Amino acid sequence: MTEPEQEPLPRVLCDLAALAADADASASGALWRLAESGRQLDANLVRLPPDQRVAAHAEPDLDVLLLVVAGGGTLYGGTEGAARQLTGGTLLWLPHGSTRELAAGPDGLAYLTVHRRRPGMRIRPAPPG
Repeated sequence: MTEPEQEPLPRVLCDLAALAADADASASGALWRLAESGRQLDANLVRLPPDQRVAAHAEPDLDVLLLVVAGGGTLYGGTEGAARQLTGGTLLWLPHGSTRELAAGPDGLAYLTVHRRRPGMRIRPAPPG
């Protein structure tokens, strides 16, 4: 006899503001990651220490939502490198293909990113030739 499938249930995963507030001021990188099995999204709470940067880059395949959780900083993007000030509660859409650079302010910057989950790596046979 097989067991019935369980209905997926909404869950509280964490308190992002508390995680960001409790982080050591020098902490850098992902403080939290969405790791539930079967998910269709990826999400990360990232912390940049004061005056640190994420170098200019473009994400060619994925749109990204970015929510500033704590601290502040500056987003540079576009062909002119326009500067946009970031404060707690700022929600950004970073369309795929767009160039962006982040700089943390004097209090550091903690932000949540959410995007479609990347497919896993696949091993494919070498092309003939």
